[in-house]
Amino acid sequence: MNRYNRHIILSEIGQIGQDKLSNAKVLVVGAGGLGCPVLQYLAAAGIGTLGIIDFDIVEASNLQRQVLFGTSSLGQNKAEAAKIRLKDLNDTITINAYPFPLDYQNALELFKQYDIIVDGSDNFETRYLVNDVCILTNKPLVFGAIYKFEGQVSVFNYENGPSYRCLFPNPPKKDTVPNCSEIGVLGVLPGIIGSLQANEVLKIVLGIGHVLSGKLLCFNALTNQTSILKVKKSQETIDTVLKNKANFHTNQMDFNCETEIKEISITDLSEFENVQVIDVRESHELPKITNLTVTSIPLSELENSIDKIDNKKQKVFFCQAGIRSKQAVSILNNLNIKNCFSLKEGAKQIIDTYEVLKTSHDK
Repeated sequence: MNRYNRHIILSEIGQIGQDKLSNAKVLVVGAGGLGCPVLQYLAAAGIGTLGIIDFDIVEASNLQRQVLFGTSSLGQNKAEAAKIRLKDLNDTITINAYPFPLDYQNALELFKQYDIIVDGSDNFETRYLVNDVCILTNKPLVFGAIYKFEGQVSVFNYENGPSYRCLFPNPPKKDTVPNCSEIGVLGVLPGIIGSLQANEVLKIVLGIGHVLSGKLLCFNALTNQTSILKVKKSQETIDTVLKNKANFHTNQMDFNCETEIKEISITDLSEFENVQVIDVRESHELPKITNLTVTSIPLSELENSIDKIDNKKQKVFFCQAGIRSKQAVSILNNLNIKNCFSLKEGAKQIIDTYEVLKTSHDK
């Protein structure tokens, strides 16, 4: 009663709600930047059984954002180190550490033991694997992703809702999308996104609030701007995963396929002639673009603004860092709208280099 007093005195939770948390079983895939805050808050909230799967070890470069660990954790397996720290936070719950990689051979049996799966991974191979296993085992998936200063949160496969593949049907070509170790990340960002993931888990267990199913929440740490993108369910995509259940253990994800999302550089853009450049940022975001004609369609309004898109032109989308522009292309691809490209560089690159490149090309 004393430990969970602030939960129990909430009329929306009470003792019945706290008992639901105590009976819940949650598996967190990855004990890194996202996994650490998820695990901390779920352990503190009294989730009865927490599973942690991660084969990596704690390194000094992790400590900038993976605040569950300290200097004494260096060199330890992340799942086992997390278990030690979490046991000190709450010794009344069960914590299972799995210090090995998640793969096609062990995922099905492991996921069956838990009620909710949280994806805190940092690579596409694992994201698609986690998604497919959640479909096969009918488990809700709380998704989170981060990139430099931007993050995303959603809940997939929840109460017959859309899956991760409904948003991103195909994985990108291998080694085309950098992770945090290659491009960097603001230290507090995974804490923000991971906390939002933990919040979704608690709402699912308690049956309160509005779960982010069918919605992708996007957050920009530099502007504190948030937007929500609708995610439509593709039953055909889900059925394709279900049909492969019998052979799932022998599967291997093909990450050498060509992505449907076509990306171009700022140099490519300067050479386009019949082109519509579309800014999918919110109207208040900086920097403003003044050195070329731009159509403003915030990503959250894209599906309701198709009439603003010129089908006779090549369409180049850009945002702050390249995440939302790829989402825009993915949405339009699913709507069978052709000649759509995502600009690799964001708005600042347009200001810094486009005019120089265009002038040189015209000469």
